[in-house]
Amino acid sequence: MAKRKLPPQGAQQVQVDLSKAETLKCDSCGNYLFIQANVIKRISAIMSPTGQEAVVPVQVYSCGNCGAVPKMFMEGAGLDGIEEPKQDSLSRPDLMG
Repeated sequence: MAKRKLPPQGAQQVQVDLSKAETLKCDSCGNYLFIQANVIKRISAIMSPTGQEAVVPVQVYSCGNCGAVPKMFMEGAGLDGIEEPKQDSLSRPDLMG
């Protein structure tokens, strides 16, 4: 029978008062609710550690109201060079802010 390692005795969880933490708001519309989204990155075979092309999802958060991704999430995910999509004739007006 295998023995399980028990957590060290006396280890305590850190208690954080979230009422004192900053609430992030959308840069575009001021909304404070966000949904998970993914930006898909393609890694060339030359850059890939396996030597094969790869498609990698990068998780970000987008505004639940206007869909904008805050700049801080784009920069933190290595996506700071990507611009927000521009509205065109194929865009859905009901989803554009």
